[in-house]
Amino acid sequence: METRPPLPPFDLESAKLKVRLAEDGWNTRDPKRVALAYSEDTRWRNRAEFANGRAEVEAFLTRKWTRELDYRLIKELWAFTGPRIAVRFAYEWHDDSGQWYRSYGNENWEFNEAGLMTHRHACINDLPIKEADRKYHWPLGRRPDDHPGLSDLGF
Repeated sequence: METRPPLPPFDLESAKLKVRLAEDGWNTRDPKRVALAYSEDTRWRNRAEFANGRAEVEAFLTRKWTRELDYRLIKELWAFTGPRIAVRFAYEWHDDSGQWYRSYGNENWEFNEAGLMTHRHACINDLPIKEADRKYHWPLGRRPDDHPGLSDLGF
């Protein structure tokens, strides 16, 4: 069986690491790579869309990053217990007309013993912003370690 450390049950350090690894993965905007963090039978709710299984997750992410351009994400640990982690996040992106957004949300995650996510429940709100109001200016890809996190930015 494939594993994706750190593995549950989580402690503070392993939960923080799991969150950062998820953030790093999503900032690649590579649907195939990101989908590998989820179990073959994963179940998702993302806004009002549901995905069942890794193949549907990959298809969802492909659609997402085709529409959400120049996507940059920050996640922050909110709480954890056993095999579950709760995070809050914000990401910035623009559509094909050039309108920028900051999307805020919360996710609840559950992992199997191999560290693959089996459940993801996400609630997200989009706020139109001016390009001048953007806060995420790092080059596309992994957020630099010295870039402020959500709490540092007041989000």
